[in-house]
Amino acid sequence: MTAITPRTPRIHIPDLGPRGEGWVALQAVFFVAVIGTGIAGPFWAGPVRAIGAIAGLALMAGGIALIAGGVVALRRQLTAFPRPVDDGRLIEDGAFGLVRHPMYGGGVLFAIGWGLALASVPSLLCGVLIGLFFDLKSRREESWLGDRFPTYAEYRRRTRRLIPWIY
Repeated sequence: MTAITPRTPRIHIPDLGPRGEGWVALQAVFFVAVIGTGIAGPFWAGPVRAIGAIAGLALMAGGIALIAGGVVALRRQLTAFPRPVDDGRLIEDGAFGLVRHPMYGGGVLFAIGWGLALASVPSLLCGVLIGLFFDLKSRREESWLGDRFPTYAEYRRRTRRLIPWIY
């Protein structure tokens, strides 16, 4: 008798343009929202605000470092669009050895850090939304990467998606 394994339903994630141009436009809107809502605070004060500010600055610094590491690792392959460049190669070292999407993960860390540093609940909520957005965008990109690079499935199995050691 053959065991039947349940299939995980797959949702269709749209391309939003031949190279994913729509994803880049939405990303810009989310970052403007994160930065803009930061001025809506502070929503808490005292020692909690000081701790939030320190944690926020640390997350922002970590986010900037992750973004910078991704940019350095990609070099000439760097593009704003999620579809990989035609003459590119799969990069698995440097920041890409920590996570498959260091610039997206760095953006999430920065956005949440910004909200914490400014004690802004609306900005924190936008940071969570940008995390969900980057999760979807990374899934769209991974479909293209899997089609382009035969070894991507193995890299995906051993490397976190966005946040080092967490997700």
